[in-house]
Amino acid sequence: MTPSSTASQKDRRTFLKEIALAGGAAALAGSAINREGIASADPLPAAPEFSKQIGLELWTVRDYLKDPKMREDTLGKVAAMGFKEIEPDHGPSGGYLDMTPKNFRALLDRLGLRMPSTHLPLQANADLEKTLEGYQVMGLKYVVIIPEGGDIYHMPGQIDPAGSGVVPSSDEIKKECDLLNKYGGIAKKFGMKVIVHNHTTEFAPLPDNKNMTPYDLFIANTDPSAVVLQLDIGWAAIAGQDIVAMFKKTPGRYELWHVKDASNIKLMPRDMSEGDRRKIAQLVPVGLGDVDYKTIFANASLAGLKHFCVEQDNAAAWGDSFAAARVSCTNLAKMLSA
Repeated sequence: MTPSSTASQKDRRTFLKEIALAGGAAALAGSAINREGIASADPLPAAPEFSKQIGLELWTVRDYLKDPKMREDTLGKVAAMGFKEIEPDHGPSGGYLDMTPKNFRALLDRLGLRMPSTHLPLQANADLEKTLEGYQVMGLKYVVIIPEGGDIYHMPGQIDPAGSGVVPSSDEIKKECDLLNKYGGIAKKFGMKVIVHNHTTEFAPLPDNKNMTPYDLFIANTDPSAVVLQLDIGWAAIAGQDIVAMFKKTPGRYELWHVKDASNIKLMPRDMSEGDRRKIAQLVPVGLGDVDYKTIFANASLAGLKHFCVEQDNAAAWGDSFAAARVSCTNLAKMLSA
């Protein structure tokens, strides 16, 4: 979702471009003043390596990846910002730049980037295992596998970016879990797990059991050794979830995070529907919204965190998706560094 007023867009656009020109190092050295877009510099008791493995979901900068001629240069700029890991996505996000696994891995190595996870869907066809061998070459550990002719990555009726959609039934979700476990078993032979990623619908009551949510069923019916819950913290927070309480309820299940921030969460009544919550939320660079990432990262060990990546779906609408990504990277580096 984008800021509502033209003046507000202009102010944010000007600010983000100034941050981009100033550079990450200069911003990091500045005073920790939230109104200037930099998060608090208070030390965080998180694993030290987390500050050295900040990743970027390439959906964030997809506007720069639409042109095939710009894709390699875009990855270079992502690395120059300070990101150490990337997560490719579908559509205009570039994928693997039409390179062979060996050549794409060589490019990542040259840029100092790693790619532990991908959102680029892989079809479960006759070439599945051969493709997974190529994924091993690229260093992937977490993958999206969909059945040939179908899509288990997006739930049936899942809310789309326009905010419409319905919550699937318990039986539909359980069938998805069976498929996730099946393909996860194949991926496990290559040292990988299959990804389940959430938006907000997964936290709405089931139509046939108001005391449970789709996410409850994903937790209960997927094999942790084959299926990873990639928690999109921003969408979960928008849906009204207590993130740390989730970690305490099912510790160790959240190896992957999408680090996403949003404003207006604190204004939402507890009884507001998840659909209305999503409409009101304003996605912003990490550190400028209402998600308490300092506390969340302090509980990373409880969650079982191994990799995380910044994602801001509307980054381009802020005037410059590179600048928005840089602000997120700077703020995270500050929060995660002692």
